[in-house]
Amino acid sequence: MADLSAVLLLFALFMYLALDGTDLGVGMLFSVFPDAQVRKWMAHTLLPVWDANETWLVLLAGGMLALFPPLYSEVLQRLMVPLFLFLLLLFTRALALSYRAQVGERGQRWLDRLLMLSSLGASFLPGWLAGQVLISRPPVGIVLDTSLVPVLCGAGLVALDLLMGCCWMCWRIGKPIEERARLIAGFWWIVMIACLLGVILLEPTLWRISAQRWPGMIALCAVTGLLIAQGLALWREAVVMALMLSLALIGGMMVALAAGLYPWLLPEQLAMDSAASNPVTQRVVVIAMLILLPLIIIYHTWSFWIFKRKE
Repeated sequence: MADLSAVLLLFALFMYLALDGTDLGVGMLFSVFPDAQVRKWMAHTLLPVWDANETWLVLLAGGMLALFPPLYSEVLQRLMVPLFLFLLLLFTRALALSYRAQVGERGQRWLDRLLMLSSLGASFLPGWLAGQVLISRPPVGIVLDTSLVPVLCGAGLVALDLLMGCCWMCWRIGKPIEERARLIAGFWWIVMIACLLGVILLEPTLWRISAQRWPGMIALCAVTGLLIAQGLALWREAVVMALMLSLALIGGMMVALAAGLYPWLLPEQLAMDSAASNPVTQRVVVIAMLILLPLIIIYHTWSFWIFKRKE
């Protein structure tokens, strides 16, 4: 039951990173496309879908509190300030996106700057926080530091989000921005690979353990293939395929890290079985999540179908 609980939380995290990451990438790209009409199109591609994506974040936090209370307590206690900053950035991103159409030209410029900065911060912080958790070692807890690995994790996630944002814009807006967005996507693909290689070289322990277990070995082989396929898709201008490969890449990376981390929630500190809530609580929460997850996925699918036409 503890393993199933962890898988459900991992799935919620994957859905948030995959869906909201694309939106954050588009928000950051407001700095690259200064034309007012293009920015209007960019905002219109996000407005119907962005708020539903954060449902997965709520589900992740609530599920962690119910299923693994010690992990929730440790994360909230040690990472309270960056987590609060992350939520504040999500709020300011929502503020800028929702109200930019309600103000004049000067107000739009300020809200667009706010959207760019908040999207950048909200994209960087989850990667940086994940890096802090992964490098933490005994004696106890999560130790915040300024080492290079968390910075590379954050920068790599920013690069991936920008790549997905470019692909999304090519798909939803098309010819007016297509050529420029493809070039930008290729650049961030290179940056993402460089960050990933840096993390593997500087913090090889989890990757080595993952490669010794069959789920991790399969995931690492898949990640390598997906990176190559991404480059080929961008070269052949298959942007929708590149976007799908990016989503699969997030899943492959998470499976590889989970295989290296298992059975720990925090490396060598907090074991999955010992941190799990009592079986009755787990059973109730897991059943509720198994009911909610399909409903949320159906809603997402329906909303994308309704707004599938280009703006």
